Amino acid sequence: MSAASWPTVPRTFLALDPQEHSLERSRVVLLPVPYDATTSYRAGARDGPAAIVEASRQMEDHDTELGYEPSAVGIYTAPEIEPHAGGPEAMAERVYQAVAWYTGQDKLVGLLGGEHSLSAGAVRAIAEQTQDVSVLVFDAQADLREEYQGTPRSHASAVRRIADHAPVTLVGVRSMTGGEAELARTRGIPLFPRSREPITDVEGIVEGLSANVYVSFDLDAFDPSLMAAVGTPEPGGLGWWEALTILRAVAERRRIVGFDVVELAPAEGPEACAYTAAKLVYKIIAYATHDPT
Repeated sequence: MSAASWPTVPRTFLALDPQEHSLERSRVVLLPVPYDATTSYRAGARDGPAAIVEASRQMEDHDTELGYEPSAVGIYTAPEIEPHAGGPEAMAERVYQAVAWYTGQDKLVGLLGGEHSLSAGAVRAIAEQTQDVSVLVFDAQADLREEYQGTPRSHASAVRRIADHAPVTLVGVRSMTGGEAELARTRGIPLFPRSREPITDVEGIVEGLSANVYVSFDLDAFDPSLMAAVGTPEPGGLGWWEALTILRAVAERRRIVGFDVVELAPAEGPEACAYTAAKLVYKIIAYATHDPT
């Protein structure tokens, strides 16, 4: 009896057949990056990518909201990027090289983090290959510090480094320093904080974005009641459909050219958090690739 004589379950996103969802056949590439060297509160984001892929294997592939199967476009689960012992700047460079290589093959790349400092490398790669790009960042913290704990590549400087490569819009913020608030004001960074009421100015968010949009989603943008498994939980966050309403509107009126979902620290919350993160990844793929015609 050969190994092909019995069923097996691939360790890929959605347990998709790696032969059917090879790099050559797939429109989407999911790039796991298990790295959290600059974590300053609760560590464990390095375990996030594997947890997302594992949880996704329990998901169905039909999207009930859109009425089709997004996986039909092909989703390739890439090998994990090895962490670089040289520090966060060297790691951002490694992410840049990998994302540039995949996007150079006309793939929609989704980075699975890992800490938020990784995102700048991905944004740099896409901004160099695509004109008129802006970045929509979902985050509980502004992450606009020039440096934190001695490095300008800290997770607390993630959005500042992203802004080195493309204009930024911030959604869901509810924690920032006075200096970050002043920087956002003087630079004219569109800021849509989450306060007592849900964010409803979807029109304002979309209007401030370029034709091509990179989505960077730090999972602590969600309320901890939905997403406890993050390094820096902040009360009063986004709800599930609140976030999806924004994402769908952006995808319908702009072109999503790349994305990341970062900062899942699976040991810090229930298993439902990893499943929710995996579902978010799939929803972003669905919105980004859906053709309503």
